[in-house]
Parts: sequence; C-alpha cells; structure tokens
Amino acid sequence: MKPDIHPQYHMIKVVMTDGSDYMTRSTYGNAGDTLNLDIDPKTHPAWTGGSQQLLDRGGRLSKFTSRFGSLGARK
Repeated sequence: MKPDIHPQYHMIKVVMTDGSDYMTRSTYGNAGDTLNLDIDPKTHPAWTGGSQQLLDRGGRLSKFTSRFGSLGARK
C-alpha cells in the first residue's frame, strides 16, 4: 500500500436540528470541529415516514401521463 493515502479519522461533534448532539469519528474538518445538520433522521420525511405530495403543474409528470398513460394496467 502507498503511505499517507488514507483519510485521517478524528472525533467531531454532530449537532442535530433539535439541538441534541453526539460525538463520532469522521474525516470531516479537523479534530474537535462541529458539524451542524440541516436535515437529520429525526425530522426528515424520508426517515419519519411523512406524507409526500407530488405537485406537477404541467411539467414532466403531465407530459409522461399524456404520452404513456394508456399503457398502464387496466382496471
């Protein structure tokens, strides 16, 4: 192996959106730095199972539906 090609892991503090924090090992920044999250698993709908609305105002989805809508499963 080549010397000095691996990232340097060190301890950083991660601050969640609700203010809670924890220490973890990372290659981010320098030892002792703080990483403030804008999106975290406690609040983001991808992790919390929140409802997602698909808004389309004559864009890609409408074009796709008008072109290929008749190819879907029959009811």
